Amino acid sequence: MPTEMQELQKQWHSMVQSIHSNSNVVAFMNSRFGQYLDDHPFVALSLLMFVAVSAIPVAFFLIFVVATAIMACIGVLIMEGVVISIGGIALLCVLCGLGALSLGVSGVLSVCYVILSTLVNYWYAQKGQIRKQEANGTLLQRSPSVLDLTASNGKIE
Repeated sequence: MPTEMQELQKQWHSMVQSIHSNSNVVAFMNSRFGQYLDDHPFVALSLLMFVAVSAIPVAFFLIFVVATAIMACIGVLIMEGVVISIGGIALLCVLCGLGALSLGVSGVLSVCYVILSTLVNYWYAQKGQIRKQEANGTLLQRSPSVLDLTASNGKIE
């Protein structure tokens, strides 16, 4: 057992020597704050314990912050996707409705055009036929109206 303890003591001593020979540690120990901690070991131990104990809550808080930020980004992406999908479906419905409406209106306008053009062509054809008959002199007399028939009978009962 004492040989194992001596080996452990040698390893500890070499680790402490490597820490004390580090240039950053030497620079810190030469600073005013390092000198103060070297003169007051209780304050140094208290500060070391505070840093060690507060590392766990700080780590949990940082993990919470990162997880919340990632979830917020994913939530924004999902929400944006849902909103865009709903907007796209609404746009598709509106465009389908406008397409059906335009087909209906164009159908009604086409039927009105066909009916009006047929009526206009029939009206001009009748006028043209009457003019031809007038030009030939064979215009037939119109049939007498109901008022003319009652007037020709002489008495209205």
